[in-house]
Amino acid sequence: MTQLIFIPGLLCTEALFASQIKAFEGLYDIRIAPTTSRSSITDMAEAARELITDRAVIIGLSMGGYVALELALRYPEAVAGLGLLSTSARADDDERRKMREELIRLSSIGRFKGVTPRLLPRFLSPEALANDIITSTVMSMAETIGQENFVLQQRAIIARQDQRPNLSGLSMPSLVLCGLQDELTPPHLSEEMADKLGNAELVLIEGCGHLSTLEAADTVNSALQRLIERAV
Repeated sequence: MTQLIFIPGLLCTEALFASQIKAFEGLYDIRIAPTTSRSSITDMAEAARELITDRAVIIGLSMGGYVALELALRYPEAVAGLGLLSTSARADDDERRKMREELIRLSSIGRFKGVTPRLLPRFLSPEALANDIITSTVMSMAETIGQENFVLQQRAIIARQDQRPNLSGLSMPSLVLCGLQDELTPPHLSEEMADKLGNAELVLIEGCGHLSTLEAADTVNSALQRLIERAV
């Protein structure tokens, strides 16, 4: 049975992929890669690699996309297909690093509150913000991840390398997907990745923010099904 390895983003759990798990359960061997208690993107990629029994379709969102790219570059023979959702191949610039360091500092002095209502507009489109189920899911995931893992994940993201020069070496079928209202990883970053990858489908979703798997589940599921069919 084809394996699907889902890799959650910053402050996210497997609930990020609840709709995808429901849609594909029973059809594929679904695994969720661990992203907590690890301080580097490489460590997360190695943990995901341990889940693969032969070859797998790797699907990561945001930070999970950084991990998926790292895994594909390290072990291309184990990756049948690559799904890069709401993510980027770039390293953080100085402004982003400073922002992350400030969030780490605030969390270390007892001000960690996960994803607060004030920050939700950066994660979600206006339509998704009005959906109580989606907003409560985001808040619950952040609470589950907690302050210690938040710091580890931010440190891992800060230290990641720019993967753009390496993208042309990936030839497996790929999906690059992003919401057109994504503020955190804007569409031009997805266009950049799709252009550099050798075998990518680019999907840009109208009215969708950063958490595409929650906001546009049906569109994401259809795109993932096309990726799986190309990969196996």
